[in-house]
Amino acid sequence: MGRISIDRPSTFRQYVNLLRKDLRQEFRTRDMISSMGIYAVLVLVIYGAAFGYTAQSIDVAQMSGGLLWALIVFTSLLGLNRSFSHEREQGCLEGILLVPLDRSVVYLAKATSNLLFLAIVELIVIPLFYFLFLTSVELSATVGFVVPPLILGTVGVAGVGTILSTITINARGKDVMLAILFIPLVWPLLFACVSATSSAFLGGQFWFDTYGVSVLMAAAYDVIMLLVCWVLYDYAVSA
Repeated sequence: MGRISIDRPSTFRQYVNLLRKDLRQEFRTRDMISSMGIYAVLVLVIYGAAFGYTAQSIDVAQMSGGLLWALIVFTSLLGLNRSFSHEREQGCLEGILLVPLDRSVVYLAKATSNLLFLAIVELIVIPLFYFLFLTSVELSATVGFVVPPLILGTVGVAGVGTILSTITINARGKDVMLAILFIPLVWPLLFACVSATSSAFLGGQFWFDTYGVSVLMAAAYDVIMLLVCWVLYDYAVSA
C-alpha cells in the first residue's frame, strides 16, 4: 500500500482558517460586540450625567481626547476579557495547540479578530460621542487628522491585549489581573494617542508639532510591542 501524504496548509491558510473561526463564532452569537457596545453606551450615559450640570463651566473640547480614549480603553478591556471565553469553556484552545502550526499564527488571527470587533464598536460609539458632546463645540478644521491616532491606538490595544488575555485566561480573578497588566503596558500608547487626538480636535498655530511627535510615538510603540508579542506568544500560550 502506498503511503498517504497530507499536505500541511500554508501559514496564510492557517491564519485565514483561524480568523474565519473567530468571525463565524462572533457573528453567530454577537457576544463580544454586543457586550462592548452596550458597555460603551453606558459609559457615554455616565459622561452625560457627569457633565450635564457643568457644561457651561467646563471646556469639553479640551477634555475630548482623554474622554474618548478612556471610553475606548475600558470598552476594549471588556472585550479582551471575553476574547478567549469560548476557547476556554469548550476546550478549543487545547485542540488548536495540538495542531502542528506556528503559535504566532494563533496570535495574529486572534489579534486581527479583536481588532475588527473593536473597530466595529468604535464606528458606532465615536459618532455617538461626537453627537452627544461635540456638536455644540467649535472644533478645529484639523479634526480629520484624528483618524491616524485612532487606527494606531486600536492596533496597539488589540495586539497587546491579545497576549495579555492569553496569559490571564486561567488566572483567578482574570478580569482584575488583565486590567492590572494592561493599563501600565498600554499607558505610553494611550498618552501618545490622547495627545495626538487632542491636537487634532483643538488645532492651533503649532498643532502639528505635538501631533506629529505623538503619532510617531504611537507608531513606534505599535511596531516594537507587536514584534515582542509575536515573538513571546509561543511561551505565553504554552504556559
